[in-house]
Amino acid sequence: MSKATIEDVARVAGVSISTVSRVLNNNYPVKEETRKKVEDAIVTLEFTPNSLARGLIRNKTFTVGVITPSITNLFFPVVVGGIQEYFQGEGYTILLSDTGGAPEQELKHCQNFKERRVDGVISIDPRTANIKSGFYEKLSGEIQTVLINGYSDGVACNFVINDQATGARQALQYLVDLGHKSIVFVRGDDSYSYDLKEEVFYRVLRENNLPAGPGSIVRIGSGNSVQTMEMSIAAVKERLEAGTRPTAVFACNDWMAIGALYAAQALGLALPEDLSVIGYDNILVSQLSRPRLTTVDQNMHRLGRVSAELLLGLMQRRVEPFQRIHLDTKLVVRESAAPYGT
Repeated sequence: MSKATIEDVARVAGVSISTVSRVLNNNYPVKEETRKKVEDAIVTLEFTPNSLARGLIRNKTFTVGVITPSITNLFFPVVVGGIQEYFQGEGYTILLSDTGGAPEQELKHCQNFKERRVDGVISIDPRTANIKSGFYEKLSGEIQTVLINGYSDGVACNFVINDQATGARQALQYLVDLGHKSIVFVRGDDSYSYDLKEEVFYRVLRENNLPAGPGSIVRIGSGNSVQTMEMSIAAVKERLEAGTRPTAVFACNDWMAIGALYAAQALGLALPEDLSVIGYDNILVSQLSRPRLTTVDQNMHRLGRVSAELLLGLMQRRVEPFQRIHLDTKLVVRESAAPYGT
């Protein structure tokens, strides 16, 4: 049998082609009786794949939009993998958009998802400006949305949040307990995650009566993983060569930490004897570096899966809105940090 056409659907339903088009696109009002005839004809003729036909009748597309600030930083693909694995088992298709960390691109991709009539949206590490502006609260009123990490104080949205503050505290206190008194904090451009970790950095220093001088913060720009590592190499190398050399580095992600390792090696420093380094995320590269990187594990795959489970629950009205789910982090001790003076 030849594949059914829109003309066949119109003939079986006893309506015009334009009426079928209106039902398919849902862009003009159609009488309920007429809509039912068209939908029945679509299913009978298998005009679209069965799943899409069922979705049309149920006003669902069985698609979920996922927004990420990067596909090159290995943290985000693992989170997406957890989302994809869960939804694939539930019969959903993932539409993935990479914003490059740009707030305006985040808004653009969300609008695109709305136009594609996705059933739900997951935004990973959304930009703080878009949260504080009320954009995501408005979006959540139009389509079920889950935010992974990001600013959440007083925001009426659904969040799945890693306890990044506790993770940062574990890493910094570990360095302090190893006897380090001169610690440098490496971070990227504006990000709620980086801002939060920096607050913890200063708090831990104050609690342990340690100084925080003008060279305590090393800030690099934004970019893909390779660019982040290269910027970290340059910035940390410059800091190590300037004034009193620190004995330890805590970096906001593993690529920055790897950059710090390379910077120290370029200056002929022994690791971890001359410089201890701790990263954050526990991506694969942290196990491949030399020395192997001590880092904070965020259990990225679980982060994605729990977010997907929450979104499906919201879409199926099994879960009340405005959820906040907190997941634990864990310090993974390897070889890149050692007691001061060893």
